[in-house]
Amino acid sequence: MPKCDYFKGKWVYDNESYPLYKEKECSFMSDQLACHKFGRQDLSYQFWKWQPHHCDLPRLNATTLLEALRNKRLVFVGDSINRGQWTSMVCLVEQAIPNTSLKIMETNGSLFTFKAIEYNASIDFYWAPLLVESNSDHPGTSGLQERIVRTQAIEKHARHWDDAHILVFDSYLWWRRETMKVLWGSFEEEDGIYKEIEMLKGYEMALRTWSDWLEIHVNHSNSRIFWMTPSPMHGSAEYWGGESGSNCYNETQPIAKQLYPDESGGLEQKMMQLVEAETNSLITKGVNIQVVDITLLSKYRKEAHPSIHRRQWQPLTKDQLKNPTSYADCFHWCLPGVPDIWNQILYAYLFI
Repeated sequence: MPKCDYFKGKWVYDNESYPLYKEKECSFMSDQLACHKFGRQDLSYQFWKWQPHHCDLPRLNATTLLEALRNKRLVFVGDSINRGQWTSMVCLVEQAIPNTSLKIMETNGSLFTFKAIEYNASIDFYWAPLLVESNSDHPGTSGLQERIVRTQAIEKHARHWDDAHILVFDSYLWWRRETMKVLWGSFEEEDGIYKEIEMLKGYEMALRTWSDWLEIHVNHSNSRIFWMTPSPMHGSAEYWGGESGSNCYNETQPIAKQLYPDESGGLEQKMMQLVEAETNSLITKGVNIQVVDITLLSKYRKEAHPSIHRRQWQPLTKDQLKNPTSYADCFHWCLPGVPDIWNQILYAYLFI
């Protein structure tokens, strides 16, 4: 584990050594994150580096990472925020593989696999936004209003990543509601028992199932496991002293002041307390797991979201077109951008 605290520092503008790659040169860039492609002209969000107070964050060396992944599997598991971090990682490493025939992308349901042929290495993403089995397990179910989870069932997902050497988890956004419906039984059974419970209780139950699976199934000596803390949203400008009713739309500069109120109303802190309880328990049982705290450093970057500069999967209404703040994406992150820094920190944990 790194001796330096990488999570406390400041953002420094650096248009000489950043970005770490170019949007157009990433063969597998997502239209959800390609902000320049979809009309963003101010590209300053690409030129900020994270500078820890008492050390330097090592620059990610793609060749070194690929060599370390030779004959191995790195798997990101979680929601669309984690998918964005996976996309960032693919963009970062594929520039070290100029021969297009030596890198491929495969999709199999919820599993997305980037393969570096020469290294026999894969960098995968597995869609499991609630970690455990749910009615949101298909990547196209983001519009579902009612969330149903089987808090004691994870095997359906875990069989796709039980042989991974490095696992990177997140699960936050899809839990952000007061209550969740829990199912005892399967979705195929007609006599399953449904119960509406407080979200935090459901989250705790899901984390316990996840934790129990890791304790039993991962190789304690050879596996590395990471949990990414909540990715912040910038859905209300009031939290950084902006105008009421505004959000990340048209923002072009990071937040200058060092602290500002928690937009989630303390929810992320309560959820992280549950995560920390489970990860600490796993550590005492010999599981090699670390929490990667990207929340605060990312909170400063209100200008780094796609806002309106992304592919719109549904036609915009006249009312939306009149009010861009109504459809601005203040959840995900433009690439190149903030998730590249998350991966630099992950790289530091792996090699420093």
